Amino acid sequence: MTQAPSRQEQFSGTKEVTERLRFDEKRLETWLTEHVKGFEGPLTVRQFKGGQSNPTYQLVTPRRKYVLRRKPPGTLLPSAHAVDREYRVIAALHTTGYPVPEPVILCTDESVTGTMFYVMSMVEGRVLWEPALPALDKKERAAIYDAMNETLARLHQIDYEAIGLGDYGKPGNYFSRQISRWGKQYVASETRKIASMDKLLAWLPNNIPPGERNAIVHGDYRLDNMILHPTEARVIAVLDWEISTIGDPLGDFTYHLMQWRMPPGGTGGGTGSLAGLDLPSLGIPTEAEYIAKYCARTGRSGIPSEHMDFYMAYNFFRIAAILQGIAGRVRDGTASNAHAQQMAESVEPLGNLAWSFAVRAGAQP
Repeated sequence: MTQAPSRQEQFSGTKEVTERLRFDEKRLETWLTEHVKGFEGPLTVRQFKGGQSNPTYQLVTPRRKYVLRRKPPGTLLPSAHAVDREYRVIAALHTTGYPVPEPVILCTDESVTGTMFYVMSMVEGRVLWEPALPALDKKERAAIYDAMNETLARLHQIDYEAIGLGDYGKPGNYFSRQISRWGKQYVASETRKIASMDKLLAWLPNNIPPGERNAIVHGDYRLDNMILHPTEARVIAVLDWEISTIGDPLGDFTYHLMQWRMPPGGTGGGTGSLAGLDLPSLGIPTEAEYIAKYCARTGRSGIPSEHMDFYMAYNFFRIAAILQGIAGRVRDGTASNAHAQQMAESVEPLGNLAWSFAVRAGAQP
């Protein structure tokens, strides 16, 4: 029996641009030559294997490599694939020294590649797709998890108004707005009725814990959305800011904690899982240890246990809704990743898991 390829093997590196996501490369080269200082062709375009929502390309020239992110072609959900917002937050964070790629240029002229896009620097380093970090030793694993924790804590303490992001989101009522947003996406992308998701749509808005704060939230902060230094346990670039906004940092942090609770075996939407592993022997912190470090770094006394079940119900609902959006794009022929169908099949199991957390938080079964 042939062993299935690992996530590292499936998603690492580049490939030929798929037919549906091709564009006029010569036209792009001409536009970049005219608009980007120091840009010189000839240009070679490759497509990154990873990257689900917005197609991502490597631009190779004799002197420098760049990365291009664009909206996918075809019919899209309202407010989705906001590459202009992504460019804006990267540009603002870059001024603070926060680890993001250098922004190069945003192009809103859809005639160049067919959709809006932006270009950033190519950051050379490691993208690791397996949360258990099987190729590394115990000491390296511990150091990488600590760096990941510190980098998120640092993001949540940046004064977003001071760097021009005061209007990047609507401060306050973050969970209510997010539940509404992803609920609408879920309904718009619905391919069949899922009872647990319908129950969550009704229960979540009425059970939000008090005490929301405001910060820049990444929205999809996880191991494979960052680039690590080639040899050091240091985050040198955080990627994929498409669904970032101003919101409650606990929403962001508890989403990140799903890595400890995600169903193993590929049923969690293809994001990898630490569930069921002997973490101390691997050098990876337990969820409780990881929470304690984040709270120490952000000045919190802790996260009330009675609130954690809500956060998990919310986050598993949210990722199920995001994956339902992918299912909708599979239906409409606009999904940009070969593994989109597998992700779409994870919606119901994740919705059921989210509902189990809601029941633990007090929802009527």
